[in-house]
Amino acid sequence: MFSAPAMLRTPSLHSVVSPSEPVTTTVKTALALGAAALMAAFGAAPATAQSHDTASAGTAPTGNAHGTAPPETAPPKAVPPETAPHGNPHFDIQAHRGGIGMTVEGTLKAFDRALELGVTTLELDVQITRDGREVITHDRQINPDKCLDTAPVTPGDPQFPYAGKYVKDLTFEQVRTLDCGSQQDPSHPDQELSPGEPMPTLAELFALVREHRAFGVKFNIETKVEAAAPHETAPRQQFVERVASEVERSGLARNVSIQSFDWGALMAMKERMPRLPLVALTEPGFLEVGEPGASPWLGGLDIDDFEGSPVRAAESFGASALSPVHGNPQDGAVGDPDYVPFTTAELVDEAHAAGLDVIPWTINDKPTMRKLIDDGVDGIISDYPNRLREVAEEYGFKLPKRYR
Repeated sequence: MFSAPAMLRTPSLHSVVSPSEPVTTTVKTALALGAAALMAAFGAAPATAQSHDTASAGTAPTGNAHGTAPPETAPPKAVPPETAPHGNPHFDIQAHRGGIGMTVEGTLKAFDRALELGVTTLELDVQITRDGREVITHDRQINPDKCLDTAPVTPGDPQFPYAGKYVKDLTFEQVRTLDCGSQQDPSHPDQELSPGEPMPTLAELFALVREHRAFGVKFNIETKVEAAAPHETAPRQQFVERVASEVERSGLARNVSIQSFDWGALMAMKERMPRLPLVALTEPGFLEVGEPGASPWLGGLDIDDFEGSPVRAAESFGASALSPVHGNPQDGAVGDPDYVPFTTAELVDEAHAAGLDVIPWTINDKPTMRKLIDDGVDGIISDYPNRLREVAEEYGFKLPKRYR
């Protein structure tokens, strides 16, 4: 991701009166419960998110999507799971790269902390090395502000230093010398460091989850094919084969979904592992609505053949979900004067009618999270799964288990 799966239930009446309570208390309690049941029966509306006209995204005091949360008006009143929004008590809390706002991104430490917090899904990116090994990392070109060189694999290695090089041009051994846990991202000042952390492998992440016995946790794995600059990443088919092989070997395939901005990679994965759910990542610039020819990101599809609808296009090749940017600018938020939402109630309704879930990215401020939940999204990808978990609790969603 850029810095860039319902049923309506009626509340039941449960006895909350202990045998030792006075009769008057018992009567009052019964009357109160009866009134609540009548309100539910006659369609009393559950509490919804309030409007936050002046709220801005993120975690910085100025409203940047990467700083501290902005001042907020009162959150929606918590409601029981039976009356959660849209009648579905479940909500997909996805920790973006393990939760960048909490821990250095894409490290085992980040995923470990997300498991302890309690998330539905671990969201992650994969790149492929020169010798065909997968590593969990977002950037195709190693960012020296995130990963530090330590020492060359062999004395006099002409490719050293490795930071700044493309992952696809380095061997697995070379990439694994990098320390990707010692530097804090200035845009995430609360990030916990974990010095010496290498780029992990899928096998290591699966082992961590088994260690926690977190067999209910899901994995949303992004194949980071750079469709607009394919020479900067490994070939599409290599991504597909390597990821599929590791997923098969893990024994956890039932918990895995594959996401990509490169819809061609999703089509190839469907041929390789037909049962894996596919998540179509997108944003307006990649769709190229109204432009001649097909976008390189859509696997040969021309969005104009679908009247500009990403839902119809994603449905055409069997995607299970659409994962759109929440709005533009990407670090904006509801209430910002220049903010234009892309994930809307209309888009969500269209996707649901087609049988697709909607999981927007990457939302870090609570007002925008609430707006999207009110729009009907099925989950959210966030750098701050701790904030998202708090909002989900406000709405009465069933919270995912914590794994210690």
